[in-house]
Amino acid sequence: MEIKRLLNSFLEIILLIVIALAIVIPIRTYIFQPFIVNGSSMEPNFYSGDYLIVDEFTYNFINKPRRGDVIVFDYPLNPNFKYIKRVIGLPNETISIKDGKVIIKPENGEEFNLDEKKYLSEDNLREWVYSNNLREEKLGESEYFVLGDNRNGSSDSRKWGTLPLRNIDGKVFLRFSPKEPTSQKVYD
Repeated sequence: MEIKRLLNSFLEIILLIVIALAIVIPIRTYIFQPFIVNGSSMEPNFYSGDYLIVDEFTYNFINKPRRGDVIVFDYPLNPNFKYIKRVIGLPNETISIKDGKVIIKPENGEEFNLDEKKYLSEDNLREWVYSNNLREEKLGESEYFVLGDNRNGSSDSRKWGTLPLRNIDGKVFLRFSPKEPTSQKVYD
């Protein structure tokens, strides 16, 4: 009788573990995933040590990245590293940078200067206005152009090229700073 009770208790624990895994694994794989920022490439909006929850569901099932979204992705030159950057250029657009101004030419539209005042500080805009130029970069069907908000301290599409859609994990959904972070790190 005692053995039967122990066996039933053991089976209940196993069942509970299986149910928990059946719930947690799909959520972590397809819906939300935690990350930690490591570096200064997104300052002043995201700081090293910030804890992020990334929405992986939206880009997989609802819509594609939009201009201005802050995303986490596999670094194209080494997919073992996760990066965080802001989406600037969308598929089939042509991007150039002249005197620090980002110029976008949509596939079927008129060229325009990107207004970045909503996420870049005046100091940040002033600092890189004279130091960065980029010849025209034509994006492919599933390619994005991404930049760090701290333009002078960021490794981004200006240095390593366009970002394929397949590398994008998701959009930053929440940000906070825990005392003891224990998750994957997102690099500059």
